[in-house]
Amino acid sequence: MNRIQQHIFFFLLCSGAVCTGTSPLRAQTTLTLDECVEKALENNARMKNADNDLGIARHEQKEALTKYFPSISATGGGFIQNAPMIEMQLSPDMGLSMLKDGIAGGVTASLPLFTGGQIVNGNKLAEVNVKKYQLLRRQAENEVRLTAEQYFWQVAMLKEKLVTLSVIEKQLATISTDVEAAVEAGVTNRNDLLQVQLRQNSTRSTRIDVENALALSRRLLAQYIGFHTDSIDVDFHADESLPPSPEALYSEPRQCLALIPEYGLLQAKVKASRLERRLSIGKRLPTVAIGGGYSYNDLLGTGRTSWTGFATISIPLSGWWEGAHDIKSKRLATDTDENNLRDGSELLVIRIQSTWDDLNDAYRQVQIALRSIEQSTENLRLNTDYYEAGTATMSELLDAQTLYQQSRDKYVEARAQYEVKKREYLQATGR
Repeated sequence: MNRIQQHIFFFLLCSGAVCTGTSPLRAQTTLTLDECVEKALENNARMKNADNDLGIARHEQKEALTKYFPSISATGGGFIQNAPMIEMQLSPDMGLSMLKDGIAGGVTASLPLFTGGQIVNGNKLAEVNVKKYQLLRRQAENEVRLTAEQYFWQVAMLKEKLVTLSVIEKQLATISTDVEAAVEAGVTNRNDLLQVQLRQNSTRSTRIDVENALALSRRLLAQYIGFHTDSIDVDFHADESLPPSPEALYSEPRQCLALIPEYGLLQAKVKASRLERRLSIGKRLPTVAIGGGYSYNDLLGTGRTSWTGFATISIPLSGWWEGAHDIKSKRLATDTDENNLRDGSELLVIRIQSTWDDLNDAYRQVQIALRSIEQSTENLRLNTDYYEAGTATMSELLDAQTLYQQSRDKYVEARAQYEVKKREYLQATGR
């Protein structure tokens, strides 16, 4: 076995396990896919904002709950003047003056007994609002998880392309040495050497592009998961194996609707719309309240206290004309939201079916890519033998090498795409 054949043999054995050939200037933090997702969910701004929105909704719910309790108010005041406000001459020798100074204060409590359902429905609406923001947080979590995985697989794919380039560069270096010796010995012409050198230049150019893309992808991943350095790496090495079949992941689309946050948001919109209509009706109904108060005053020089109890009823007489139009508009808004729920449900089922088709297509692409690697490997071996036997040209050998490189690149691309599509399908079915 000559040097070219020895190198081809080494190339085929080690193409999936060779390092990129670049020496890191500083230690890198290597993260698995699960670790990247965990860091993203912990540090990404989208999740922090979603948590804040949910916290606001919960405080608004607690605020609505306070409407069940009495409203209490306290007032107080005092005055002083340079002369009494009231002066009376009772007799030539007797006068009366009052209200030169004084203080007064009191406490009043009022409890609503009936408000047309405004308090009850207001609390229900606040509860629906909390549910909405819980679903929005789940939606944000899904998006953050998916984006983190996309960045992860982008880095993994570019790393594997550098692996293939490193092996090809070593192979080309060996071929160049052997061909150069053959040219000096007059066994072959210089054109073969020039073709190898041109391919080496093309490979160097490709490496620059891939390394730049990899550096950018690492920065994007680091920023997204909350790392303040781009010295991170991903723990993945392509082993040219077929992932498990997606058949075990299949779920009936309509049975998944209740698990999907988008469907829950459509339902919450309908519930909120119905409650808003009830609130609009409640504003036009009588309100009944009871209350009491305690007061103290010292205006005439002698302190006095008193207790007061009261009941009130308020009937909006002129509000029905205006309110009738508001109630009708709320009813139409509810009809619109119910239509959107039915239409959105059908679209969500279609989306689930579409993501399932995409997942299966991606799986078949991985299968095709693996077959291409087997075929291109055999093609490269045959062309190497043919070149050594003088029945194939250097162009044919280099073309066979290119096909092998392309098949390897296609496999890592297909594998990354499959993993992303799997995540999309799991999220589309509420998992």
